[in-house]
Amino acid sequence: MTQPRILLADDHSLVLEGIRRLLEGHYKVVGVTDNGNTLVQEALRLKPEIVVLDVSMPILNGIDAAREIRKSLPGTQFVFISMHANPIYLRKAIEAGASAYVLKSGASEELLQAIDTARHGGTYLSPGLGHDVIQQARTFPSAASRQPLELTSRQRQILQLVAEGKQNKEIAGILCVSVKTVEFHRSRLMSRLGAHTVADLTRIAILEGLINPVE
Repeated sequence: MTQPRILLADDHSLVLEGIRRLLEGHYKVVGVTDNGNTLVQEALRLKPEIVVLDVSMPILNGIDAAREIRKSLPGTQFVFISMHANPIYLRKAIEAGASAYVLKSGASEELLQAIDTARHGGTYLSPGLGHDVIQQARTFPSAASRQPLELTSRQRQILQLVAEGKQNKEIAGILCVSVKTVEFHRSRLMSRLGAHTVADLTRIAILEGLINPVE
């Protein structure tokens, strides 16, 4: 079987370099990136068979990036890595099409196995997640397991950036849009979600897996 082409994404440079070195002896690493927005662009350009990506990334998180990539590359497999044994993240990753979810604490030992499992059509969940987290992710009837909010990709991106503490002008610069456009989307978000403060939006972003609950 031909070795798959792999695209890597993580916003921590040391982690990214470590993963690349681990994989280069076994697979063809075709590219690396440090944010979800660039990841989508690179995936569409390079068309990798497998994407290894962090759940939490700036500008666009890994889960939403995977959703965007799947629209054009439905055959691409996703191996998520994360620092957190979080049932919300795990559930959202599964909904986004994850073939594997690996904790960074065990990545050096588990990542090759996870990729091999994924490329042969299986599913790999890090043992470090624990039975309770896996069961919660699979069975939660709460907001953590609901379908993604009916928001546009742009609205979800702005929701994430607002929850990360970015101001309207900064968001406009990141997304290359006008401040008025950001203000419009932000106002629509507040109305649509019944939110009155940034704290309200942040809580919703956490439930949607857009940001880490401890950030």
